[in-house]
Amino acid sequence: MSDFLRVDTDGAVAVLTIDRPEKRNSMTAGMWAALPEALAGPAGDPAVRVLVVTGAGASFCAGADIADLLGGPDREDPMAALRRDNLAAQAALREFPKPTIAMIRGHCIGGGVELATCCDLRVTDPTGVFGVTPAKVGIVYTPESTKALLDLVGPGMTRYLLFSGELVDAPIALRAGLVDRLVDAADLEDEAHRLAGVLASRSALTQRAAKEIVAALGAGRDGQAEAGRWYRETIAAGELAEGVAAFAERRPPRFPWTG
Repeated sequence: MSDFLRVDTDGAVAVLTIDRPEKRNSMTAGMWAALPEALAGPAGDPAVRVLVVTGAGASFCAGADIADLLGGPDREDPMAALRRDNLAAQAALREFPKPTIAMIRGHCIGGGVELATCCDLRVTDPTGVFGVTPAKVGIVYTPESTKALLDLVGPGMTRYLLFSGELVDAPIALRAGLVDRLVDAADLEDEAHRLAGVLASRSALTQRAAKEIVAALGAGRDGQAEAGRWYRETIAAGELAEGVAAFAERRPPRFPWTG
């Protein structure tokens, strides 16, 4: 795993930190390649219920390291290997089986936006600066990354970000739907971890079902197959029985399912 990716676990919450602050946490080719392995540990740990993704220092992630863009062996497509590893990394984060929260401060640009849009929720502070900049360097943004952006901000804002490469501030990102919460800088870490704690206290089975159904609907399917499977699992795992009992007894639920 890359030296620039760090995973720390505190109870039910794992934190993946992009740890290259001297380069505003820009992602090297090796970091993209290492990300699926970094995610595998918390994905398979039944004690982990939520993943927070963040960057060390003053930035979330300033994008792909530009030094790697022309480093591939194929002269006709020197980004082929980088694109492959970038898409594999995005898929691993998007398909992470538990809720994911991007905790964003400072630069969230290019590959940083790709990482953030692959998370389920995004929380930023007023220092957050967002941009999708392939038009500045002549890169074709992949359909996968374009779809993730389109799902959040719609076609108009997607075109604006991709066509212009301009940066937008945190309030504009909030209004556009690129982020879900905007909090004071002093409160960012506390709010991200508070939200992580809330998610960790809820039914992991319900969350897994919701992730799969949302993904199915986003892919143009009706989600009925996914829903039907999870309906049955809710009963078999005892999640519904525990939820109803906890409500009746006015106590926090102790959901048994860990995935």
